Amino acid sequence: MDYREKHPEVTVLDPPDAIQHVHNRQSMLKDVADMNLSDCYGKVGVPRQLVIKKDPSSIPDAVSKAGLMLPIVAKPLVVDGSAKSHELSLAYDQFSLAKLEPPLVLQEFVNHGGVLFKVYIVGEAIKVVRRFSLPDVNKCELLHNAGVFHFPRVSCAAASADDADLDPGVAELPPRPLLERLARELRRRLGLHLFNIDIIREHGTRDCFYVIDINYFPGYGKMPEYEHIFTDFLLSLVQGKCKKRAANKC
Repeated sequence: MDYREKHPEVTVLDPPDAIQHVHNRQSMLKDVADMNLSDCYGKVGVPRQLVIKKDPSSIPDAVSKAGLMLPIVAKPLVVDGSAKSHELSLAYDQFSLAKLEPPLVLQEFVNHGGVLFKVYIVGEAIKVVRRFSLPDVNKCELLHNAGVFHFPRVSCAAASADDADLDPGVAELPPRPLLERLARELRRRLGLHLFNIDIIREHGTRDCFYVIDINYFPGYGKMPEYEHIFTDFLLSLVQGKCKKRAANKC
């Protein structure tokens, strides 16, 4: 903040305090939940979740009291840029929850056909790609599986699902107007220009979506046409600053 005040000629892409907001999974999805976005194109929410900061032995009881249903997805509370902070675990039974290592965010697992949508945002530009995700869990698997299963970063570049032969009901991208409204609201609430949203569609529905993660300055090299989009974004910032400077001189 001090640097920005002393050097107004420098263009700051995104303020550090706003970036910090999405480095914590407890706060990153609050803006989506508060938005309560629902219109004729669909509904966007967040999975029910619970934050556990210490004492793993308390997790089973806390999950029961919160009414969260198994299986449970566990993610590190803080996103610090390391590969470990993007790992996740899937706990199938109540007993295994005590084996997790806080601080964590626990989310109800939502069946979504094994596909998630990565929505890249660069200023006002939006690009969506499909990525393979965790497979659905049926009742039989839930009854016969136990323990905690650990997964590395799931939605990596090698897991592209754009060219896969998928069920149209799973592969269909979220409606563009819904994504535009979501992106516009999140840009305003988060105060950020450069981020991506991980979205899933509840399996068996066409218009029920959940935001499961928000990442600041994601790997834009995985985004189609990123060179042109990013260049146009940087130029628009410079041009906007020049216009503002010229207006102030008048």
